[in-house]
Amino acid sequence: MPVSLRGKTPVRASARAHAPTSGLDRRALAAVSVTVVAWASAFVAIRDAGRYFDPGALALGRLLAGSVVLGAVWLARGEGWPPRAAWPGIAGTGVLWFGVYMVALNWGERHVDAGTAAMVINIGPVVIAVLGGWLLRESFSRRLLAGLAVSFAGAAVVGVSESGGAGASLLGVGLCLLAAVSYATAVVGQKPALRHASALQVTTFGCFAGTVATLPFAAQLVSQTASAPVSTTLMVVYLGVVPTALAFTTWAYALNRTTAGRMGVTTYIVPVLVVLMSWAFLGETPRPLAYLGGVLCLAGVAVSRRRRQPAGAEPVAAEPAAEEPTLEISR
Repeated sequence: MPVSLRGKTPVRASARAHAPTSGLDRRALAAVSVTVVAWASAFVAIRDAGRYFDPGALALGRLLAGSVVLGAVWLARGEGWPPRAAWPGIAGTGVLWFGVYMVALNWGERHVDAGTAAMVINIGPVVIAVLGGWLLRESFSRRLLAGLAVSFAGAAVVGVSESGGAGASLLGVGLCLLAAVSYATAVVGQKPALRHASALQVTTFGCFAGTVATLPFAAQLVSQTASAPVSTTLMVVYLGVVPTALAFTTWAYALNRTTAGRMGVTTYIVPVLVVLMSWAFLGETPRPLAYLGGVLCLAGVAVSRRRRQPAGAEPVAAEPAAEEPTLEISR
């Protein structure tokens, strides 16, 4: 989860050297490339592993693997326990993002292909902006409302393209929408927590909380692991290690070396990669009308992110001396 934190703690010289810039250096470009490819691969891996694992069992298996990796990194870095003030946001993040989001997405991909799921999930940035304006009293513009309308129109088009007279695909699109709203709500709730704890602490303990929330599926996970092919079980481990633990880390690394706005644009490529991967590895592609819906979803995100300087307003410094944590999304 990309985070930029500034507070009263003195900034070391090494940190200043990596302050966000308007571009991407080679290391940051490599890091964000790993992130985007990992996130895209998650949709395909979920679709494949879902043949042998139920949604809850798949979420728990992924979270267990991610918790092991993140917990090891947390111990190695010796960051300690998060402050008490951060725990409400961490708990909300764990239940909504690592819990509800993953179960809903896994369930949704049982009914729609990976590319369609990725296009619907990508309306998340608009939902985050709307909730941020409502709950955190951040900027709330007409462009944001317009972007929200366009994105949800795109989701509706995807739903129509997938219906084909059956309810199962519509259920899949609805579950993907639930997943998008769940993680968007989690990100907004996570923002206050990041004022008190580090990105690693919030991510690690959020993953722990999500693991606890999905423990009721433990019996399912054990029985289905015993009957699933080894390759599929390794796919579940991959979901926890690469798209969950590694991708969060590489995203944060890249964000420290560029702006959040420029990084956010890179998520637009995820649905394209998912469609290509899904076609290459699973032989699946979205229906033709779904592409139009996907374009509308991305157009809505683009409209909502455009910023217009009010007439007569003073320019805002690119790097103010102090600002609240800046968040972008991950998968």
